[in-house]
Amino acid sequence: MRIDTFTAENNDWAKLAAEARRAESLGVDGFAIPEITGDPLLNAAMAAQATERIRISTGIAVAFPRSPMVVAEQAWAIHRNSGGRFALGLGTQVKAHNERRFSTPWKAPRSRIVEYVEALRAIWRCWELGERLDYQGDYYQFSLMTPEFTPPKSNLPMVPVYLAAVRPRTIESAAAVADGLRLHGFCTKKYLQEVVWPAIERGLQSAGRSRSDLDVCGGGFIMTGPDEETVMKNREWVRYRVSFYASTPAYRPVMELHGWEDLADKLLHMTKTGQWKKMSAEVPDEVLDEFCIYTTYDKLPEAIEARFGGVSDTVEVGFEADTDVEVAEDVVSRVHAIASGFEAPLDRYA
Repeated sequence: MRIDTFTAENNDWAKLAAEARRAESLGVDGFAIPEITGDPLLNAAMAAQATERIRISTGIAVAFPRSPMVVAEQAWAIHRNSGGRFALGLGTQVKAHNERRFSTPWKAPRSRIVEYVEALRAIWRCWELGERLDYQGDYYQFSLMTPEFTPPKSNLPMVPVYLAAVRPRTIESAAAVADGLRLHGFCTKKYLQEVVWPAIERGLQSAGRSRSDLDVCGGGFIMTGPDEETVMKNREWVRYRVSFYASTPAYRPVMELHGWEDLADKLLHMTKTGQWKKMSAEVPDEVLDEFCIYTTYDKLPEAIEARFGGVSDTVEVGFEADTDVEVAEDVVSRVHAIASGFEAPLDRYA
């Protein structure tokens, strides 16, 4: 199993670069950059420039407001200039954000994100293999690429594409077409076992793929630290995140599986009445505990294996800023020893 760490820094490039270098020094495998208050692709380029070994990924970039051609160019540039260390994480976001924050039409998101991935790969094959560009989908069509606008070959494997998914049908689609599936932190072990895993299996089977073809990432919150005080402080951060996501209709199936519809309704009402700061207090410990593991560094690998073993291939762990390198390296090496079903392909163009 692999470990990614992540950043909440979206605006200060100097701090972002320092965090990326710090992550690399701890021995983790990847550095994930979300789309919150800054552009994740631009920030990924900054992080890639600041590092030498670690994989940089967007976790995630919102797909539909961006043309696949524009994203193909940006991802290609980061991948090429980092020596093949970039992974493109994409997600649909939800209807309200597409329509009201990005002014982007919300049409058939599941089918459309599949076409998005297919279009990206058609563009990259055109550039790397010299294939004629002729992608004709229901939502995206690309048929013009002249030598003047064709970048030089990268001589690298194709950029891996990861899709974020929560609902079963979207998980199926991601398992069928993507290199990796980025599961949301708002995910319980019950949801992993009863909803996520069957959907993954259906998606892989429909595409004639094997389990080793798909990198499954995440599936719950991991809160850790050197001592119990730090762990419990971080646990309260998760309580707020759970309250926020539980209020979102798009994530309601997770709440329904546990019979927590009343809590979801109450939290949704609180968002509509502007009670954002009071929401976390409504999440009881027994609900919070279903979404996260929280333990000190010394016990973390065993907790990760108990919660994610057999399902996830990559987990996200945030280390405290003052964590000793030796401590982090020990955690990483012990997590690496956990069995994983994913086998990275040597060349995605093959």
